[in-house]
Amino acid sequence: MKRTVLTSALFAVFAIPTVALATDGYFSHGYGMKAKGMGGAATAMADDSFGGANNPASMVWAGDRLDVGVDLFSPKRDISRSGSAAGIDGAVSSGSNLFLVPEFGYNRMIGGDMSIGVSVYGNGGMNTDFNGGQIPATSPVCGGFNAASGQAGPYNMLCGSGKLGMNLTQLIIAPTFAKKVNKDNSFGVSLLLAAQQFKAEGLSGFFGFTSPAAGGPPAYANNNLTDRGNDTTYGYGLKLGWMGKVSDTVTLGASYTSKVKMGKFKKYQDLFAGQGYFDMPDSLNLGIAVQAMPKLTVAADYQRINYSGIRSIANPSTTAGDGLPPFGGIPNTLGCDSCRGFGWSSVNVFKLGAEYQYNPNLILRAGYNHTDNPIQARDVTFNMIAPGVVKDHLTLGFTYDLSKDSELTMAYMHAFKNSVQGPSLFNAFGVPAGTETIRMYENSLGIAYSMKLK
Repeated sequence: MKRTVLTSALFAVFAIPTVALATDGYFSHGYGMKAKGMGGAATAMADDSFGGANNPASMVWAGDRLDVGVDLFSPKRDISRSGSAAGIDGAVSSGSNLFLVPEFGYNRMIGGDMSIGVSVYGNGGMNTDFNGGQIPATSPVCGGFNAASGQAGPYNMLCGSGKLGMNLTQLIIAPTFAKKVNKDNSFGVSLLLAAQQFKAEGLSGFFGFTSPAAGGPPAYANNNLTDRGNDTTYGYGLKLGWMGKVSDTVTLGASYTSKVKMGKFKKYQDLFAGQGYFDMPDSLNLGIAVQAMPKLTVAADYQRINYSGIRSIANPSTTAGDGLPPFGGIPNTLGCDSCRGFGWSSVNVFKLGAEYQYNPNLILRAGYNHTDNPIQARDVTFNMIAPGVVKDHLTLGFTYDLSKDSELTMAYMHAFKNSVQGPSLFNAFGVPAGTETIRMYENSLGIAYSMKLK
């Protein structure tokens, strides 16, 4: 009971506003407002107390400090279907477009060569809220897909009843220890204490794909697929990091984040491949920071996010049985280990940033972030509820010293519109459904206050 109350409080303070993040897949393009102003390049930087999210080894170089900030994040998502000869064309935009995303970090030195701290951050990206009603109640196609649940129309874009969407929020609290092993090198470790929350709405058209209830066909009364409200799970992992100053002007950094094994979403075990398990993927970061001129530092990061290691994310939405009706779905193709997923591929992310000391009180920043698109054309239908398809980001930022012990940082990000188009999965069930398109672009503007502690 105490754990439930504490988690609810932490989600209320930190995680609920972060559910719209969907930049590098469903990872943020950067953690900490300074990193966000540099396109996310932070693996070889030690500017703040977000090492638990970027590189634990950086914390011992950051000094005693506190960082608190908030981002106003605005994602725009659209989905559409065209060319259907079955009367199920339509288009709709997500109604959830503005979110406040908080950030928090704290670091304290122990002597001159060790530090302890904590970074609190979040992942997300599947917060969508599409109104239903695009397909009329008289549609024989959607009526057939709802035969298992008896849900009536009008229907949403996936032939479900009511609104369509999902909300995934991941909260990570990262207590961090770092130590200098000599004057130029440090190592660090963060314990990742994770909680995640999920809900899905409007997927009643897929009851015919779930496992049959004992003694009978799939039944709405046996629902562990959709419209079950929030479900919460917990897990833990590790992040390891190294930072080394190889010369007076060049710093290198590397960090590795283990897969975070999470508990089962019992309310949605018919949706996710693996009976409801939705682990957080492992990732690798490599970075370099170069003081190109006395007032100019240039940083670059490479990140690998291994979405393909998580069945519920990576399994394709198509199966060997597709193309063999019965109309209305293929039972036993949702929920099992080898069942349908979202088809996400692992991604490579490249981040480039620069900061310039304009005057003694003002640092200016700019950056660029490019990520692979994890979603393939074959999986557009399933990803209508999670269209994380943006690839290119431009960022700007600055830090202004308010006093010798305090500073104000701001960062702006624009993710350019990108779309993925592919044949509707409904075509595989004998429905002439045409093609579907998912689109997305984003903007964010954030501000953070930092104090050097005494």
